[in-house]
Parts: sequence; structure tokens; C-alpha cells
Amino acid sequence: MKTTNDNKLLWLAAGAGALFAAKAISKKLNAYDFKGKVVLITGGARGLGLVMARQLAKEGARLVLCSRTERQLEDARLELAGKGADVLVIKCDLTEQQQVNDMITTVQNEFGPIDVLINNAGMIHAGPAAEMTMQEFDEAIKIHYWAPIFTTYALLPSMKARGEGRILNIASIGGKISVPHLLPYSASKFALVGFSEGLRAELKKYNITVTTATPGLIQSGSTGHAIVKGQHKIEYTLFKLMDSSPLTSMSAEKTAKQILNAFRHGDAQVTTTFPAKMAERLHAHSPQLMADIFGFVNQLLPGEGGIGKNRATGFESETSLSKSWLANNANKATVKNNEL
Repeated sequence: MKTTNDNKLLWLAAGAGALFAAKAISKKLNAYDFKGKVVLITGGARGLGLVMARQLAKEGARLVLCSRTERQLEDARLELAGKGADVLVIKCDLTEQQQVNDMITTVQNEFGPIDVLINNAGMIHAGPAAEMTMQEFDEAIKIHYWAPIFTTYALLPSMKARGEGRILNIASIGGKISVPHLLPYSASKFALVGFSEGLRAELKKYNITVTTATPGLIQSGSTGHAIVKGQHKIEYTLFKLMDSSPLTSMSAEKTAKQILNAFRHGDAQVTTTFPAKMAERLHAHSPQLMADIFGFVNQLLPGEGGIGKNRATGFESETSLSKSWLANNANKATVKNNEL
């Protein structure tokens, strides 16, 4: 009897192993090939967007980068074109629907149909909820929610007509777990996650695949562009040190690689960094416990006061500590990823 049971277990294990191997092989064989594809990356002139552009250029993608900053766009174009990439850059305010529609028309006329859309543009507002005004919430919802809607709906008719397309929405772990002192950011990213997940279900029948990325902290170099309120220097220093530490964050290169690999395989969702993955699991298991933990963390963060509801950029909030060796990863990324 024991031998019979052992044999059954062995057959079950062998069957499970074979099924796992078959799925892995199928996933690899069906991976999306970016070579020759026209890829539009919003916010692609700096930070994570630029890092993804570099990686996609190596795979032979034809790149379209848009941003509100002409100088950064030109710097990105010179870098990528200098390495042999086929790249088009366009200045565009993504919060203005007409500008988005005009941009899409220009790209389709000059570069051809857009095969891949990566909604990456974003901004961060940091500080106590009491110091946030309607301006911060309005800015966040426009860039994180309305901008992806504008780009997506401008592209959907052509993708549906061709019967194929890929859309990657770069949200955040803050779009699944609301983080203290990042309320406008988290709320708007929650909206993006909801839009992205629902969109995937509705577009599947058209052979259009949507992937939602919810990365943890990224060493992209973008901290200096954050809008900081309240006790802004303390807020910024804490934020930048966490954004730089390998214990709490991940390099932009590794983040981009993980996200693009999930995207090429058509995954529904991808989360990066160990802390973000653990927080995601804990929140799914016990939202109450997660809220209690963040409630405790909030008590350790700087309170109201300082510059109050006034605004300062991260660059204006630097301290000796935020410029020290403890923030080396962030400081190096700022230079490397066109964030100055």
C-alpha cells in the first residue's frame, strides 16, 4: 500500500512539473517581440521612462517619447539616436486632451501606427494631508488618471482596427496600498489601477493586452522634481533616503527590466521590490493590520507646519543629509537619467 501511494505521489509530482515546464515554455515562445514596433512612452525623456526607452532601443523598437520639457526631450533624443535608435520626440502636455490627440495624429503620420503605449508620466506630492490643497489632488488626478485615458482613447480606434496592441500602465504600489504623506499620489494611482484592470478585461476580445505595473520605490533620480509641503526639508530627506536605499528601493534598470518582461509576456500585473510585495500580501490578508502599521508610521513622520500649504520642489528642499553618501544611488541616478 505504501509503495502504491508513493508511486501516486511521484506521478503527481511529475505531472505538476511537466505542466509547469509546459507553461514556462509556452510563455517564452509567445513573448511579444518589440523589434520594429512603434512604442510611445509618455514621460519618456527622463527617469524610468528613459530607462525603459534605452532597454527597448536595444531590442530594436522604434521609439516615440513625449514630455512637457523640450530640453530634456532633445537630450534624450541625442542620446538614443547617438546609439542607433530610431526615435521621435514630441512636446506635449498630456493633461490637455487636444494636445494628446494632435500628438497621436502627428506620430501616426510621421512614424506609422503606434503598436505599444506605455503610460508612464507622473509626479509626486509629499506632505501631511492637512497641508494638501485641491491643487495637488487636481494635478495628480490629471497626470495619473486623465492623461492615460486621453492617450488610450486616442489610440484605441487604430489598435482595434488592426486587431492588436499592447498597453502598459505604470501605476505604483501606492495605487494598491495608500501610503501616508502621499495622499494625492496614492488616490490618483488607485484610480489608474482601477482603469487599467477593467480595461484589460474589456480589450481582451480585440487582442489588445493591458498590463498594470505597481512598482515599489525606484532609484530613478526623480526625487528632485517632487512637490513637497509642510516641513519640506525633513519630508524630502526621508523620502530621498528611502528612495536611495537598496533595502527599500530598486534600481531603475532592474525595475524597467522586470516590468518590461511582465509586459512582453502579457501578464496582468507586476509588482517590484521585496517591501512592496510583502506590503501587498499583508494588505490582501489583513487591511486592518496594514492600516494600523501605517498609522504608527504616520506618527513618526514630520507633522504639519514648516512652509505649510506652500510648495517647494525636492531640489529646493535638499539638506546636508539628502546630499550625503546615504543618497548616492539617488544622486547618481539624477545625473544618469536626465533628471537635472
